[in-house]
Amino acid sequence: MVTKSPSISREFADYCCELLASAGPCVARRMFGGWGISTDGLTLAIIADLGGGERLYLKASDETLARFEVAGCQRFVYEAKGKPMSMNYYSAPEDAMESAHAMAPWARLALECALKARVPSVKRSSSAIRKKPSSRPESVRPASPRDRRKPGAA
Repeated sequence: MVTKSPSISREFADYCCELLASAGPCVARRMFGGWGISTDGLTLAIIADLGGGERLYLKASDETLARFEVAGCQRFVYEAKGKPMSMNYYSAPEDAMESAHAMAPWARLALECALKARVPSVKRSSSAIRKKPSSRPESVRPASPRDRRKPGAA
């Protein structure tokens, strides 16, 4: 379970931002008792303490999870309402935690996953917006253009 303890230090979050800098300028923000790390508004990593100490988790996707698993990374799993829940984040490989150079390919992979996961905003046309039905009784509503046709016209 994700703890809300102050054990996840700002220093570790800053260090992780330095490690991930090859993906772009990173910002760490408090999030759900841990940290979220983003670049250009895209969350590419999170930091959480699941009982084993503070740990960096990188954004993954269905297409990239095998790479993480081969590298010995663990999926981010937490407990909610007594049930295990998971997210598409995997722990960073131990050797990648040593330097920004070693982290660079993983940082780029996490950024690519964050970009693919981004859902473009959907613009709705005016015809797609439903109008609220009138509360006036049928007999009081103005006639529709269809009702105004001349008798006998098709």
